[in-house]
Amino acid sequence: MTERNFVQTVASGIRDNWLKDAYSDYQGDTYLYKDVAEKIVRFHMIFANHKIGIGSKIAILGKNSRNWAVTYMATILNGSIAVPILSDFHREDIQNILQHSETDVLFVTEEYYPGIDVTMLPRLKAVFKLNDLSLLFSREEGLDKEVAGIQEAFDLKYPNGLVPEAFQVPEVSNKEIVTINYTSGTAGFSKGVVLNYKAFMANLQYAQENMPLEPGNRIVAFLPLAHTYGCAFDFIFPTTLGCHITFLGKIPSPAVILKAFQEIKPHLVMFVPLVLEKIYTTRLLPTLRKPVMKIILAIPGINSIIHRKINKQLTESFGGRFREIVIGGAALNPEVEAFLKKIKFKFSVGYGMTECGPLVSYAGWRYHRNGASGKAVDSLVMKIDSFDPYKEVGEIMVRGDNVLLEYYKNPDATHASLTADGWLRTGDLGVFDKDHFIYIKGRSKNMILGPSGQNIYPEEIESKLNTMPCVIESVVAERSGRLVAMVFPDLEPVKLGTMTREDLEEQMEKNRISLNNRLPKYQQVTSIELVAEEFAKTPKKSIKRYLYK
Repeated sequence: MTERNFVQTVASGIRDNWLKDAYSDYQGDTYLYKDVAEKIVRFHMIFANHKIGIGSKIAILGKNSRNWAVTYMATILNGSIAVPILSDFHREDIQNILQHSETDVLFVTEEYYPGIDVTMLPRLKAVFKLNDLSLLFSREEGLDKEVAGIQEAFDLKYPNGLVPEAFQVPEVSNKEIVTINYTSGTAGFSKGVVLNYKAFMANLQYAQENMPLEPGNRIVAFLPLAHTYGCAFDFIFPTTLGCHITFLGKIPSPAVILKAFQEIKPHLVMFVPLVLEKIYTTRLLPTLRKPVMKIILAIPGINSIIHRKINKQLTESFGGRFREIVIGGAALNPEVEAFLKKIKFKFSVGYGMTECGPLVSYAGWRYHRNGASGKAVDSLVMKIDSFDPYKEVGEIMVRGDNVLLEYYKNPDATHASLTADGWLRTGDLGVFDKDHFIYIKGRSKNMILGPSGQNIYPEEIESKLNTMPCVIESVVAERSGRLVAMVFPDLEPVKLGTMTREDLEEQMEKNRISLNNRLPKYQQVTSIELVAEEFAKTPKKSIKRYLYK
């Protein structure tokens, strides 16, 4: 792979699409690429006067917005280190991250600012408000007047306005650090993943060469930009092509997402499984389970007509013109996956992690195989740590341009995850097929050892249980040598009076019997417990399993 310079590649994308729509807030205002460039230049003028350059840490805290995007671009095109902070983090964790990262500048929305103690951040030079990019706090003499007069200074420097050729950014080597991205972690303090510009360039170049997006296309960005998945493929990659990106302020309900898709009609969709699975279970499954529908779908010829109709309706619900839906962040439920494949829906399943910025494997929808998460991207080498990687499950290990440099100021975590010769231990378990497609079997830390030494992957059991009547989500755990399933149920029938609490409990017992009939003896569940609230999740919507052991 020929290495291009990341900073110059992104800057060219802005320069080449000067008068096109760039970033919009959903049902709000829009910046042209020209506007984005002007705001970047203004911040670079301020940064230069206060020695904020290559290696300086700039933290960004807030929900997705066009100002979040502009701020992030101003940071990485300056050679500074972006420290994006997920707005779902607890306020104590946010404070810890700001201290641990040694943040120099903070951009924050006004709703989160009161929870930050600037007296505990001695390196902090300034705080800007993301809502309007105004100054909230400064330790730098004269910065307040400089910010207030930046438009005048800009006009003096560019009396005829900023033209594309004048939009120049610093020369920044791909070896420099681009981000310290703090993961959700499990307990205690989160780890800061250190990635360089080379890792970002590897992801960007692969996307440009393999993902179906073109200049001027439209994108709906609702995945958190502070997470590498949304940042790389809903934001950075489309920016380099001159796409029009609309930002939803938070991960909303499926109904709100579908409404936005109907209005914007995106050309490429990045999803987490949770949203697609909810649409399947709440909108499609009730119809598919009707006796008459089961009969119709069993008739050859007619079933293909029904499948085409369902495909068309589902495609239209996402705006109707997307080339592909890419699913990542967690495993897709096998039943949902098999159905989507059967109706020839245009979707693919990728695999990634923050430590790889994020892409590890991918295959376009035409090449997708049920249960697989594509093949390793061309900037990585992948292996399975087992005696026979084609038959025996083992830990997935990767090495290459995408891989993190270290965990920031955490040598123990770095040593535990990175081998001396550069292999990253992903913590995920998988196996190859003969064509080197990767099949993820679960997290090594989630694996349960069965009574006779069998490996039990709770995710596989949960995927079956989650499609059963009245089940919204579940967690399978081991207690005293037995498997127990905790279920957050669909309480709507109880609220409507069509079902009593006792009926719900009876349905769960039927589910347990049906589930066990589909599982080997060592994987069978001994009981189902109902929980009153949905399970706590990380910002990327993975269940925090450690809370339910």
